[in-house]
Amino acid sequence: MAAISSTFLYIAFIVYLIGIFLFGGSIRDKRHKSEKMSKWTVIAVTVTIIGLISQICYFITRWIASGHAPVSNLFEFATAFAMMLVLAFIVIFFIYKTPAIGLFTLPVAILLIAYGSMFPNEISPLIPALQSDWLHIHVTTAALGQAVLSISAIAGIVYLLKAVDQSVSSWKTFWLEFIMYTVVTTVAFVLITSAFRVADYQAEYKWINKYDKEEIMEYHLPALVGPHKGELLTEGKMEAPVELPAYFSARKANTVIWSIASGLLLYGIIRLIVRKRISAALHPLVRNVNLDLVDEIGYRSVAIGFPIFTLGALIFAMIWAQIAWTRFWAWDPKEVWALITWLFYAAYLHLRLSKGWHGEKSAWLGVIGFAIIMFNFIFVNLVIAGLHSYA
Repeated sequence: MAAISSTFLYIAFIVYLIGIFLFGGSIRDKRHKSEKMSKWTVIAVTVTIIGLISQICYFITRWIASGHAPVSNLFEFATAFAMMLVLAFIVIFFIYKTPAIGLFTLPVAILLIAYGSMFPNEISPLIPALQSDWLHIHVTTAALGQAVLSISAIAGIVYLLKAVDQSVSSWKTFWLEFIMYTVVTTVAFVLITSAFRVADYQAEYKWINKYDKEEIMEYHLPALVGPHKGELLTEGKMEAPVELPAYFSARKANTVIWSIASGLLLYGIIRLIVRKRISAALHPLVRNVNLDLVDEIGYRSVAIGFPIFTLGALIFAMIWAQIAWTRFWAWDPKEVWALITWLFYAAYLHLRLSKGWHGEKSAWLGVIGFAIIMFNFIFVNLVIAGLHSYA
């Protein structure tokens, strides 16, 4: 059953990839002038729905194989998040029928699946703290809420790509291009990790942790930074030129350095090819976008996603915390950042409805909100220790 589940996920990944090109064809089709959807758009949406069905089949079959909702580790949550994101896009598409949103949603879904696949994907028993029906209720609802909220960021990027003047350098062009760099860095992380995984790279270090205890640390990327008082145990592998203090996770720092460096390299290669900012190169793809409609999509996705996120990430989470740990709140890092995310989107709605922050201001807020979600998803899971650090 696990093998069948993996096959469904692989099919969904390929189908989403095809869908990107079809959505690209739909927005470049200059022959289509009416309000009715073009053939390119119909095909693109149909293919995306097929991919979503395949990913739902993955989700169900993995649930059957594991005996619990597949959202218990970083791989499972990333793939579930991608599924929810595509589902949210499909619902919003049939309301607003804007193919440009699909052109930018599917790459994000693909990156989420690819990123999650860089981490262990074996089915393993749940730790005691997760053995509850509230796992299904809390995590899946929180993931759905974050996915719907993420559509506001995608709409915001589409808005900014068209609205920001690329002919002059400004803080707007700088931050918009920085967003493009972060996407390129994610792609580079997937590529570099996949390459060393194919090469079966592995090196072990013996080191002394912050409690003065000896441990073994395993690297799957060449060590640019080593652990505290580290001693390389694997013959023929590169010795780390820099040693980090015990209170730093050298392996995670090494991964971050490789990601940033490979991201800069890939970004530089892309810039040499296109000979302009990536955001400027993408501008023709959104030339025919209706800014008022995209702005409305951004707002509606927050209006829908905010109450779902409130239920899943706060209310259901506190109920489960009371059952599992006999307290509603303990200032765990994940809890804190869930609250920060909630407060940010509450501020978004306040500024939108009371202060008239429409258009470009609203688009920037949507992008910032997604950055907070990604910080919670990646950094808090991987770096900050806490009760929720199951990755």
